[in-house]
Amino acid sequence: MVSSTHWLASQSAMAVLEDGGNAYDAAVAGAFVLHVVEPHLNGPAGEVPILLAPAGGEVRVLCGQGVAPAGATVAHYRGLGLELVPGTGPLAAAVPGAFDAWMLLLRDHGTKSLADVLTYAIGYAEHGHAPVENVGATVETVRELFETEWTTSAEVYLPGGKAPRPGELFRNPALAATWKRLLDEVAGAGGREAQIEAAREVWRTGFVAEALVRQARRPTMDTSGERHTGTLTAADLAGWSATYEVPATYDWNGWTVCKAGPWSQGPVLLQQLALLPPELPRHGSADYVHLLIEGCKLAMADREAWYGDAAEVPLDALLSDAYNAGRRELVGEKASYELRPGSPGGRAPRLSGHARVVADDEPGFDGLGVGEPTVAIRDVLGAGEPTVATYPTTSAIPGEPAPGEPEVDALDSARGVALDVGADGRTRGDTCHLDIVDRWGNMVAATPSGGWLQSNPVVPELGFPLGTRLQMTWLEDGLPNTLTPGRRPRTTLTPSIALRDGVPVMAFGTPGGDQQDQWQLHFFLAVALRAHVRGGLDLQGAVDAPNWHNDSFPGSFYPRGMRPGSVTVESRTAPDVVEELRRRGHDVTVGAPWSEGRLCAVARDPRTGILSAAANPRGMQGYAVGR
Repeated sequence: MVSSTHWLASQSAMAVLEDGGNAYDAAVAGAFVLHVVEPHLNGPAGEVPILLAPAGGEVRVLCGQGVAPAGATVAHYRGLGLELVPGTGPLAAAVPGAFDAWMLLLRDHGTKSLADVLTYAIGYAEHGHAPVENVGATVETVRELFETEWTTSAEVYLPGGKAPRPGELFRNPALAATWKRLLDEVAGAGGREAQIEAAREVWRTGFVAEALVRQARRPTMDTSGERHTGTLTAADLAGWSATYEVPATYDWNGWTVCKAGPWSQGPVLLQQLALLPPELPRHGSADYVHLLIEGCKLAMADREAWYGDAAEVPLDALLSDAYNAGRRELVGEKASYELRPGSPGGRAPRLSGHARVVADDEPGFDGLGVGEPTVAIRDVLGAGEPTVATYPTTSAIPGEPAPGEPEVDALDSARGVALDVGADGRTRGDTCHLDIVDRWGNMVAATPSGGWLQSNPVVPELGFPLGTRLQMTWLEDGLPNTLTPGRRPRTTLTPSIALRDGVPVMAFGTPGGDQQDQWQLHFFLAVALRAHVRGGLDLQGAVDAPNWHNDSFPGSFYPRGMRPGSVTVESRTAPDVVEELRRRGHDVTVGAPWSEGRLCAVARDPRTGILSAAANPRGMQGYAVGR
């Protein structure tokens, strides 16, 4: 079974399974197709956390989140006059992590050759694919920037001045040439594993590394309105590799949920489970939604104060029964508008000075109003993971739900200000997700992201850009998520694997930035509580259920604002639930009926061996397939 955010990735992964490959072979093939068909959502120089559960083995995390380069210090960025890491450009680029993580997965757990798994991506890049509408919509919003500043991007994404459009084949010959050259260079290395190792070296020290470093040193216009060079060096690339880790876990009602560690936001889902009382209100009721919203606020406040890779994280204390029993008492009948981190082990929390900045003056918001956005706007913008920072602008979309989530604007290079392009001058981004379970019971969940076409200029020799994950760090010393050389920026990417009585039964995840561990919690509880069960694990019912999110915490993406008290629900939510939430003080925005979440999931019933899968209908793009 395969579920992903794009049908071509799902079908390519299934083709690998049908050819005798296992879940890990299929995941790598599907991931490289996602780079081609969703270039506005992920790329080879981005990042990916991967959770894998080998049949009969232990769940492991494969960390494909690169670190800050050696030269990426707070002093350097402050010396440039910056208070936040820019949302675009080479200053925001961490060491690329996705490629090496996929190679490590293929080497250690796969069975197919590198050529076998790359053939699908090469085919779609060289011969073309029919792009989804949002590829072209994204390109149109940055047309001015591409044509005046990021001209290498225009060569790929505006051939002949035309953006990619549905119904016409779109090609990326430079990307196809990169992978073909890579295969040529490693062909003589020996067997399967030797060729994969050779490919890792080409990425780190060969022609790929050389091109990435050249690009990082080119002055590039970014969201600060100025041109900057990056800090990535050959030594940074050569010195980093993906790593395996033990997952963070939490046991709840016979389930064990596995997440990446607190260098990600993954433990936020675990904390939300730990905050739940023994008895839950009826699923979908106002009491239920209120409880989950308020618990999320507390867990996200702890994320801001304690999570990161630049300091020790007291995770055991944060997930302990005693700590969460005390935190649970903070949940009252009314909505909280405060950011309230706790004090695990008696330690005093410390937040960034920017952490309580309210987003009501940011583009896309009308303060704390509850104006309902039009369906057309919500359908275009969606509610996914932000992909690029907002440039200053005066336009706004009433009720747009997510604070601080970057949007795309074209930049007038001569004036250093934003230009509205198209109807509203911005487009909402997202990321990708991929879940697979094979006939042997091997299971994998991965959330590829970063390296978006609108994050950095395309590297002309390679056909893809650098990423921007450093924008999630703070330029203040002494915080868990301070920009620190050799340390990972705290990522929002957070796939999940769930065990039942110690046996892996479900892999799931979603795009969505700060919303990921909200939507995943709602999905997981719908499955675990059997709230939508028609028999067995009703994955599709849980995916389809009306969803929601809140933004009462600092956004992870430039410009990092928060929106206290906010809740965004789908219009399919019962009117009496919306009315009751508002009575309790929640600032409710009612969005389009199918606008919250992009979940994917696969499952295996260990009693029968029956496999199942589900994909998100929102956006008409996710796809589940099996046999």
